[in-house]
Amino acid sequence: MGEALLVPCPIGKKHMDRDLIKQQLNYALEGTNFDDQGELYKGKVRDNYVNEDTITMVTTDRISAFDRVLGTVPFKGQALVELADWWFGETADIVANHIIKRPHPNVWKVKRCEPIQVEMVVRGYLTGVTSTSAWTAYQKGDRNFCGNELPEGMRKNEAFPEPIITPSTKAAQGEHDESVAPSELYKRGAVDPGLYKELARISMRLYERGVSRAADQGMIFVDTKYEFGISNGKIMLMDEVNTPDSSRYWMKDDYESRFEKGEEPRKLDKEYVRTWLSDQGFTGDGKPPKLTDEIRVEASARYMEVVEKFTKEPMQLDVGPVDDSIYSILNPFAY
Repeated sequence: MGEALLVPCPIGKKHMDRDLIKQQLNYALEGTNFDDQGELYKGKVRDNYVNEDTITMVTTDRISAFDRVLGTVPFKGQALVELADWWFGETADIVANHIIKRPHPNVWKVKRCEPIQVEMVVRGYLTGVTSTSAWTAYQKGDRNFCGNELPEGMRKNEAFPEPIITPSTKAAQGEHDESVAPSELYKRGAVDPGLYKELARISMRLYERGVSRAADQGMIFVDTKYEFGISNGKIMLMDEVNTPDSSRYWMKDDYESRFEKGEEPRKLDKEYVRTWLSDQGFTGDGKPPKLTDEIRVEASARYMEVVEKFTKEPMQLDVGPVDDSIYSILNPFAY
């Protein structure tokens, strides 16, 4: 795995089913607050404990959409870490990553990097419901999206002639990311042209690897975003890679028939929740609707289905308080 070093995880013996997910609804990990693991910085999904050279990244069960944290989805944090671990291994020949070890199903210890202030978004299809989506821009008549010329007459969920890269800014929590052309990033000083060109090359290779591996499992790898940092002068893939939080996955077998009938694809990703929110009239402004238990359970099952398709192993799950489980590993002497 090159830079990535993973260790066995203390996990249980039960695999995914909806009854088990329902049992975990009241135990979903909303957050942590350990006072002896480093300086705490909370992202939308991760609690990051920052030390001099490393960060302990706790992936919670929080779910965000439209740049807002909406609640929790049981076992989501473990699913993200499990799948990203698999993908970090599958892509280590393309770019180094920041993973040092995985001491717990929800936790990574990673190298501390200097983040590059741009998200590299790669899109293979014209889709989306957010304000930064290609489909939203296309509906408004935009045919030059982040420096990419888009053909006339395209329909929602249609494949682009070739995948495109549409970088976005990295907004502070609670604010909205902004899709911009590379030239605008240069003007803002977010990244210089040489570094951007290298990030674009790496991102396209990562996306192509994702398309290939997803096709092997009967899925379409629709689009994704990658985040990078610099460590000792070296580009590092950070945060996560090709998970249902940062990527869209559709089922391949009936995509064409659904597309021809104007129906939405079958989705195995966070877009399922975004679509539900949009149907409730929420697209980022105002008070979001409360996620129902039904939505939380279904979202959890879809996250885990993606994991198991790639890893070929049932996720090993334990019902109970996740924060206690994490702390018992990070600081065993406290117990």
